Amino acid sequence: QVQVVESGGGLVQPGGSLRLSCAASGTIFSIVTMGWYRQASGEQRELVASIIGSSSQHVADSVKGRFTISRDNAKNTVYLQMNSLKPEDTAVYYCNAVIQNSNSRLSNYWGQGTQVTVSS
Repeated sequence: QVQVVESGGGLVQPGGSLRLSCAASGTIFSIVTMGWYRQASGEQRELVASIIGSSSQHVADSVKGRFTISRDNAKNTVYLQMNSLKPEDTAVYYCNAVIQNSNSRLSNYWGQGTQVTVSS
């Protein structure tokens, strides 16, 4: 059974930094994509950043220049380095992974989310 677990959220002041981690574990042949979404209170979920395949990266315009996504393939882990945080970055951040199993079947997995609160 595949599990996707986020960590690293918390309370930070505006201008501060946080580093989120997401680790996938279980029966995994390969990870096709990993990415971060967020959902603020009363808002729709939005894609923040993702890595498609082994190297193709996407970063949302709202966080471009402030957030960086990276991946450790050996550990099946993706990171989101968040710098210059703003109050509008406050949201629950969810990790998503598209995983291929040993039978070449693709499945979509979500973590439980980690709260990021940017406030003075």
